[in-house]
Amino acid sequence: MGNRHEDGVRARIREMAARDPDRKRFGASTHRYALAPRLPEAEIRAFEKTHGIALPGEYRSFVAVVGDGPAGPGHGLMPLTVPRPETDEEWAVDDAWAEDRLPGRLAAPFPLAEPLPGRLGAPVDALTRGTLMLAEQGCGGFDRLVLNGPYAGEVWQIDPDWGGFVPVSPGFRAWYTDWLAGP
Repeated sequence: MGNRHEDGVRARIREMAARDPDRKRFGASTHRYALAPRLPEAEIRAFEKTHGIALPGEYRSFVAVVGDGPAGPGHGLMPLTVPRPETDEEWAVDDAWAEDRLPGRLAAPFPLAEPLPGRLGAPVDALTRGTLMLAEQGCGGFDRLVLNGPYAGEVWQIDPDWGGFVPVSPGFRAWYTDWLAGP
Protein backbone atom coordinates (compact mmCIF):
# COMPACT_ATOMS: atom_id res chain seq x y z
CA MET A 1 0.00 0.00 0.00
CA GLY A 2 1.67 3.15 -1.15
CA ASN A 3 0.99 6.72 -0.05
CA ARG A 4 -1.74 7.14 -2.65
CA HIS A 5 -3.79 4.43 -0.94
CA GLU A 6 -3.56 5.73 2.62
CA ASP A 7 -6.41 8.24 2.34
CA GLY A 8 -8.61 5.70 0.56
CA VAL A 9 -8.01 3.07 3.24
CA ARG A 10 -8.69 5.50 6.06
CA ALA A 11 -11.82 6.84 4.32
CA ARG A 12 -13.19 3.33 3.76
CA ILE A 13 -12.58 2.41 7.41
CA ARG A 14 -14.43 5.56 8.52
CA GLU A 15 -17.29 4.64 6.18
CA MET A 16 -17.40 1.08 7.56
CA ALA A 17 -17.50 2.44 11.12
CA ALA A 18 -20.32 4.85 10.24
CA ARG A 19 -22.36 1.99 8.73
CA ASP A 20 -21.77 -0.21 11.77
CA PRO A 21 -22.12 2.04 14.84
CA ASP A 22 -23.13 -0.91 17.05
CA ARG A 23 -20.09 -2.88 15.84
CA LYS A 24 -22.09 -5.91 14.75
CA ARG A 25 -19.76 -6.90 11.90
CA PHE A 26 -17.54 -9.80 12.86
CA GLY A 27 -14.52 -8.56 14.82
CA ALA A 28 -15.64 -4.93 14.94
CA SER A 29 -16.17 -4.99 18.70
CA THR A 30 -12.50 -5.95 19.01
CA HIS A 31 -10.78 -3.64 16.51
CA ARG A 32 -13.43 -0.86 16.72
CA TYR A 33 -12.49 0.36 13.22
CA ALA A 34 -9.49 2.14 14.75
CA LEU A 35 -6.09 2.59 13.15
CA ALA A 36 -2.98 2.86 15.28
CA PRO A 37 -0.26 5.29 14.22
CA ARG A 38 2.16 4.40 11.45
CA LEU A 39 5.41 2.78 12.46
CA PRO A 40 8.57 4.81 11.88
CA GLU A 41 10.96 3.33 9.34
CA ALA A 42 13.64 2.96 12.02
CA GLU A 43 11.30 0.86 14.17
CA ILE A 44 10.44 -1.42 11.25
CA ARG A 45 14.13 -1.84 10.33
CA ALA A 46 14.97 -2.62 13.96
CA PHE A 47 12.23 -5.29 14.07
CA GLU A 48 13.53 -6.86 10.85
CA LYS A 49 17.12 -6.82 12.11
CA THR A 50 16.19 -8.25 15.51
CA HIS A 51 14.31 -11.13 13.88
CA GLY A 52 16.63 -11.67 10.89
CA ILE A 53 13.87 -11.16 8.34
CA ALA A 54 12.68 -8.82 5.63
CA LEU A 55 8.96 -8.16 5.88
CA PRO A 56 7.00 -8.64 2.65
CA GLY A 57 6.73 -5.27 0.92
CA GLU A 58 2.94 -4.93 0.94
CA TYR A 59 2.70 -5.51 4.68
CA ARG A 60 5.77 -3.41 5.44
CA SER A 61 4.34 -0.54 3.41
CA PHE A 62 0.98 -0.81 5.18
CA VAL A 63 2.39 -0.49 8.70
CA ALA A 64 4.69 2.34 7.55
CA VAL A 65 2.14 4.32 5.55
CA VAL A 66 -1.36 3.43 6.80
CA GLY A 67 -1.03 2.21 10.40
CA ASP A 68 -0.09 -0.64 12.70
CA GLY A 69 -3.58 -2.15 12.97
CA PRO A 70 -5.96 -2.88 14.57
CA ALA A 71 -8.75 -2.24 12.03
CA GLY A 72 -8.75 -5.23 9.76
CA PRO A 73 -9.97 -8.73 9.02
CA GLY A 74 -11.17 -11.03 11.76
CA HIS A 75 -10.66 -9.56 15.20
CA GLY A 76 -8.29 -7.02 13.68
CA LEU A 77 -4.74 -6.67 12.52
CA MET A 78 -2.23 -7.47 15.24
CA PRO A 79 0.43 -4.85 15.99
CA LEU A 80 3.92 -5.53 14.70
CA THR A 81 6.31 -4.33 17.37
CA VAL A 82 4.48 -3.90 20.68
CA PRO A 83 1.72 -5.94 22.32
CA ARG A 84 -1.87 -4.80 22.14
CA PRO A 85 -2.64 -2.22 24.80
CA GLU A 86 -5.46 -4.48 26.07
CA THR A 87 -3.12 -7.36 26.97
CA ASP A 88 -4.38 -7.32 30.53
CA GLU A 89 -7.58 -8.92 29.17
CA GLU A 90 -5.69 -12.24 28.84
CA TRP A 91 -6.83 -12.93 25.30
CA ALA A 92 -5.27 -16.15 23.98
CA VAL A 93 -4.13 -14.34 20.85
CA ASP A 94 -1.64 -12.39 22.95
CA ASP A 95 0.24 -15.61 23.69
CA ALA A 96 0.42 -16.39 19.97
CA TRP A 97 1.64 -12.83 19.30
CA ALA A 98 4.41 -13.22 21.91
CA GLU A 99 5.37 -16.67 20.61
CA ASP A 100 5.89 -15.23 17.11
CA ARG A 101 8.51 -12.91 18.55
CA LEU A 102 10.64 -15.61 20.17
CA PRO A 103 14.24 -15.58 18.86
CA GLY A 104 14.62 -17.30 15.51
CA ARG A 105 10.95 -18.13 15.03
CA LEU A 106 10.12 -15.63 12.29
CA ALA A 107 13.35 -16.35 10.41
CA ALA A 108 12.84 -20.12 10.55
CA PRO A 109 12.01 -21.76 7.22
CA PHE A 110 8.31 -22.04 6.45
CA PRO A 111 7.86 -25.82 6.85
CA LEU A 112 5.15 -26.57 4.28
CA ALA A 113 5.76 -27.58 0.69
CA GLU A 114 2.02 -27.53 -0.01
CA PRO A 115 -1.24 -26.63 1.74
CA LEU A 116 -2.60 -28.95 4.44
CA PRO A 117 -6.41 -28.93 4.20
CA GLY A 118 -8.56 -30.59 6.86
CA ARG A 119 -7.89 -31.45 10.48
CA LEU A 120 -4.22 -31.01 11.41
CA GLY A 121 -2.32 -33.83 13.08
CA ALA A 122 0.90 -31.87 13.65
CA PRO A 123 1.37 -29.36 16.46
CA VAL A 124 0.49 -25.86 15.29
CA ASP A 125 3.78 -24.50 16.61
CA ALA A 126 5.73 -26.66 14.18
CA LEU A 127 3.63 -25.52 11.21
CA THR A 128 3.66 -21.78 11.82
CA ARG A 129 7.38 -21.13 11.98
CA GLY A 130 8.45 -18.61 9.36
CA THR A 131 5.04 -16.89 9.49
CA LEU A 132 3.72 -13.80 11.24
CA MET A 133 0.26 -13.85 12.79
CA LEU A 134 -1.84 -11.12 11.19
CA ALA A 135 -5.30 -11.66 12.68
CA GLU A 136 -7.32 -14.02 14.81
CA GLN A 137 -10.45 -15.42 13.15
CA GLY A 138 -11.92 -17.00 16.28
CA CYS A 139 -12.09 -20.59 17.56
CA GLY A 140 -8.34 -21.13 17.16
CA GLY A 141 -8.16 -19.90 13.56
CA PHE A 142 -5.52 -17.36 12.53
CA ASP A 143 -4.46 -15.60 9.34
CA ARG A 144 -0.67 -15.69 8.98
CA LEU A 145 1.75 -13.97 6.61
CA VAL A 146 4.38 -16.30 5.17
CA LEU A 147 7.79 -14.66 5.51
CA ASN A 148 10.11 -16.91 3.53
CA GLY A 149 10.33 -19.69 0.97
CA PRO A 150 8.26 -20.14 -2.18
CA TYR A 151 5.08 -18.88 -0.48
CA ALA A 152 6.65 -15.71 0.94
CA GLY A 153 4.20 -12.82 0.96
CA GLU A 154 1.09 -15.02 0.83
CA VAL A 155 -1.53 -15.02 3.56
CA TRP A 156 -2.47 -18.45 4.88
CA GLN A 157 -5.21 -19.38 7.31
CA ILE A 158 -4.65 -22.00 9.97
CA ASP A 159 -7.66 -23.71 11.52
CA PRO A 160 -6.30 -26.80 13.28
CA ASP A 161 -9.67 -28.41 13.94
CA TRP A 162 -11.45 -27.97 10.62
CA GLY A 163 -9.74 -26.07 7.82
CA GLY A 164 -6.08 -27.05 8.04
CA PHE A 165 -3.37 -24.62 6.95
CA VAL A 166 -4.15 -23.23 3.51
CA PRO A 167 -3.54 -20.10 1.44
CA VAL A 168 -6.36 -17.54 1.50
CA SER A 169 -4.77 -14.65 -0.38
CA PRO A 170 -1.83 -14.11 -2.73
CA GLY A 171 -0.62 -11.19 -0.63
CA PHE A 172 -1.30 -8.78 2.20
CA ARG A 173 -2.77 -6.09 -0.01
CA ALA A 174 -5.38 -8.40 -1.57
CA TRP A 175 -6.23 -9.86 1.85
CA TYR A 176 -6.76 -6.44 3.40
CA THR A 177 -8.52 -5.00 0.34
CA ASP A 178 -10.96 -7.93 0.37
CA TRP A 179 -11.85 -7.01 3.95
CA LEU A 180 -12.26 -3.34 3.01
CA ALA A 181 -14.59 -4.31 0.15
CA GLY A 182 -16.84 -6.30 2.48
CA PRO A 183 -20.20 -5.13 3.74
